[in-house]
Amino acid sequence: MTHGTTPSRGPKRQTPGSGGFFHYFFWALVVTALGLALAAFLGWQTTGTLQGTLTVFMICAILAVLEISLSFDNAIVNANKLKEMTPLWQKRFLTWGIIIAVFGMRILFPLIIVVVAAGISPWMALKLAATRPEDYAEIMHHAHLPIAAFGGTFLMMVGLHFFFDTEKDVHWLNWLECRMSRIASIRSVEVTLVLLIILGFSTLLPRHSSQLFLWAAVWGLVTFLLVEILGRALDHQSSGLSATARGGLGAFLYLEVLDASFSFDGVIGAFALSQNLFVIAIGLGIGAMYVRSMTVLLVEKGTLTEYRYLEHGAFYAIIALSVVMFAQALVEIPEAVTGLGGAVVIGASLWSSIRWNRRCTGSAP
Repeated sequence: MTHGTTPSRGPKRQTPGSGGFFHYFFWALVVTALGLALAAFLGWQTTGTLQGTLTVFMICAILAVLEISLSFDNAIVNANKLKEMTPLWQKRFLTWGIIIAVFGMRILFPLIIVVVAAGISPWMALKLAATRPEDYAEIMHHAHLPIAAFGGTFLMMVGLHFFFDTEKDVHWLNWLECRMSRIASIRSVEVTLVLLIILGFSTLLPRHSSQLFLWAAVWGLVTFLLVEILGRALDHQSSGLSATARGGLGAFLYLEVLDASFSFDGVIGAFALSQNLFVIAIGLGIGAMYVRSMTVLLVEKGTLTEYRYLEHGAFYAIIALSVVMFAQALVEIPEAVTGLGGAVVIGASLWSSIRWNRRCTGSAP
C-alpha cells in the first residue's frame, strides 16, 4: 500500500454534518452508562458502604479515561487498516472485534496468564481473582516481563513497518523518513533492527530475566511475521478462498493481534489502581468502546486523508510505546508518562498537518 494516498476501497466519506457525535459514540455512551451502573453495583456488593461504592465507581471511570488516552494511537492505526477492508469485514471487526477486545483481552487474557504462571485451572484462577485479588495481582505483576517483551516487539515491528516502505511517498520528518524509505528495499531491514534492539535490552537484564525477555520477544517477532504472511495470503490470493476470506480476514486477524498488543501493558498497569479483575474489565471495556467509535469516525470522516501527518504521529507514538515497554523491564515507568508522551507526538503531527494545509491550500479543514 502507498502511504499518503487515498485508498479506493472502504466506505464513502461522509460530508460534514452527516454524522454527529452521537452517531459515532452512541453505543460507547450506552456501554458507559451500563458499565458505570455495574461498577456502582459491584462497589456496593463488595464494600457495603457509600464511600466504597463511590471509590469503585471512580476507579472504573479513571481506567476508562486512561484506556482512551493510551489508545488514541491505536484508533488511528486501526483506521489506517480498516479503510482497506470490505464493509462486511469492517462490521465484523466493529462487532466481533469489540467482544474479543472486552471479554478476550480484559477478562480471559489476565486469567490465562494466572493459569499458566501459577499452574492452576481456569476455575481456580477465576476464584482467586474473586476471593484473593491481592494474590492474583501479584501473579500478574510477576508476569509483566514476558508480556512487555512480546507486546513491545510486536508494536515495534508495526511502527517500523510503516516507515520502512519503498512506496511511502508522504514524509513528516523528511530527513529521517526519506532515508528509512530508501533503505527499505534491503530485505528484512526492520527485522534486523528490532533484533539488535532486543539483544541490546537483554544484555542489561540479569541472566534469568534476559532469557525470558529474549524468548518472549522472539515470539512477538514471529507472531508479527506470521500474521503478515497469513494476512497477505488471505487478502491477495485470488483462488482457493471464499469471497469473505479474500475480503479482509487477514486484516481482521492483524487488527486483533495489534489490539491485543496495545492492551498488554494497559491490563497489567490497571492493577496499580485496582486488584479486582472485574473492576478492571469494566473500566478498560468502556475505554475500548470509545477506541472503536473513534476508529469509525476517523474512517468515515476521512480524517487520515485531511490530516496528512496524523498517521505518522500515531506510528511514532507506537514505536515510543514499544521502547517504553522494553524499558519497563529495567525501571518502573508510570502509565501517565506513556499516555502523555503519545498524546504530545500525535498532537505535534496534527499541528504540522494543519500548518501544511494552510500553507498549501490556504485553509485548514
